[in-house]
Amino acid sequence: MRFRREQRIRRRAEYQQIYERGTRIRSRFSTVFILPNDKGITRLGIAATRKLGGAVVRNRAKRLIREVFRRNAIARGFDVVIIPRRELLDASLTVLEADYRDILERRLRRDPGADSRL
Repeated sequence: MRFRREQRIRRRAEYQQIYERGTRIRSRFSTVFILPNDKGITRLGIAATRKLGGAVVRNRAKRLIREVFRRNAIARGFDVVIIPRRELLDASLTVLEADYRDILERRLRRDPGADSRL
C-alpha cells in the first residue's frame, strides 16, 4: 500500500494549525502532534530538520516514520505530525511501532471521547 498524496500534510499553514491546536505527546523517539480533522482521512506530516542530520539521515527517518504510520493506521479523521529525534535512527521498526502505539494510547487517556475515532 502506497503513501498517497491525500494522506500527506503539505502546507506550512496546516503544520502551524496542528502545532497550535493539536495534542502534543513526547516520546523517546519523537514528538507527535495529533489533531482531529474534518477530511475523513488520516494524514501524516513529518518535520525532520537538519538538526537530525544530513539528507540521507533525514530521508531514512522519514521512510521509517511512513512505514510505522502505514502499518499502524488509526481511525480516519486525524492529522498527525511527527518530529523525529536522533534516537529514532538507532531503533528497530518493531520498537518504533510499539512506541507509536503507546503514543496513541496516551492520546486516548487524555481525551476519552476520542476513543470512538482512534
